[in-house]
Amino acid sequence: MEITVQLAQTRKPKPQDESKLGFGKLFTDHMFVMEYDADQGWHDARIVPYDTFQLSPASSVLHYGQSIFEGLKAYRRKDGGVQIFRQRDNFERMNRSAARMCMPQLDVDFCEKALIQLLKLEEEWVPHSEGTSLYIRPTMVANDATLGVHAAHSYIFYIILSPVGAYYAEGLKPVKIFVENEYVRAVKGGTGFAKTAANYAASILAGEIAARRGYAQVLWLDGKERRYVEEVGSMNIMFVIDGTLVSPALQGSILPGITRDSVLKLAKDKGMKVEERPITIQEVFDSQASGKLQEVFGTGTAAVISPVSHLDWDGNIIEIGGGEMGPVASYMYDTLTGIQFGAKDDPFHWITRIS
Repeated sequence: MEITVQLAQTRKPKPQDESKLGFGKLFTDHMFVMEYDADQGWHDARIVPYDTFQLSPASSVLHYGQSIFEGLKAYRRKDGGVQIFRQRDNFERMNRSAARMCMPQLDVDFCEKALIQLLKLEEEWVPHSEGTSLYIRPTMVANDATLGVHAAHSYIFYIILSPVGAYYAEGLKPVKIFVENEYVRAVKGGTGFAKTAANYAASILAGEIAARRGYAQVLWLDGKERRYVEEVGSMNIMFVIDGTLVSPALQGSILPGITRDSVLKLAKDKGMKVEERPITIQEVFDSQASGKLQEVFGTGTAAVISPVSHLDWDGNIIEIGGGEMGPVASYMYDTLTGIQFGAKDDPFHWITRIS
């Protein structure tokens, strides 16, 4: 399938003060779009000026929630070139999400080609300041203009780009996390492992409650017993217990994060003991009481590494690592961002250079 290109007649001014970029507030001049229907498959692949979609009020995504997405970034190297990180893994995960949500599969090679072509066109939008990047949001939504609870026959796939500021504009600071006891995000057999909009909608109420209490994020427990640690609102979670890096096992209700996987690979490469297993919140608090809990940190595309200073579980509050970022989290942050921005070697071949 060929990709047609329609250039924008007028270009938006690039941000002059990159310290005020924020996240997801500004979008580039162009986007990639293609459609699917049951008779033709994917068709009409094109790069067009960034614009709004026109959807029927009966569009199936608005009623039945068939919507999936991914998040990754393009980075500006010190030599001025641009590169992306593990994009193939993102598109492969998107296909797993699509399968769970009964949506059509994507050609991963073609998606990579389309993304690279779009990035080359929009390369000037990749910001230059330290810690900034160009956020990439591939998305697929159902678009039947009829009502009825069934898999749609028509879909839209698109990629939009947004220059984003440094996540830690004022320095890397540990955050306080609220352990959620009442609400659940996902259960085994559900959609927890898929990056679908419904999972994020289900998390908003608990996140708002935690924010009102002064916490940055919610730590979810399993939906059945409310005992086992799963993940944080927009990140996976990891613990360093007595020198071992422990990550909750992927059992169908946790998003298999790309950053999570990168951290586990880096830890093993460094010779660190790694365990992917069920871990209860009680074990976490017991490990703190015995002096074995050394670090807690989240992993995700936006923050890369987010150290945790406090956990609040049913009114019981513990402070981890004296409230400071620990050496494992620091190593992972420095190493991953070094690879992403081209300052460190890439032994795992995670980087694709755009220019």
